[in-house]
Amino acid sequence: MSQKKITKKELLIKASKLQLKGVQKLKKEALIHRIQIAEGNEACFANIQNCTVSPCLYRAECQ
Repeated sequence: MSQKKITKKELLIKASKLQLKGVQKLKKEALIHRIQIAEGNEACFANIQNCTVSPCLYRAECQ
């Protein structure tokens, strides 16, 4: 489980690897949602209180 907050630069690299287009100007939360969807997950970042999903790359910022 990651305790380190992920930077927007790291998110953009991840988005690039997922071949997501037009994400550079998105706010961090929207970018995370796009990545979650591209990975086949629910766009749950900052939408679930007391989340129990673990491991999660975004947990340090989400909860």
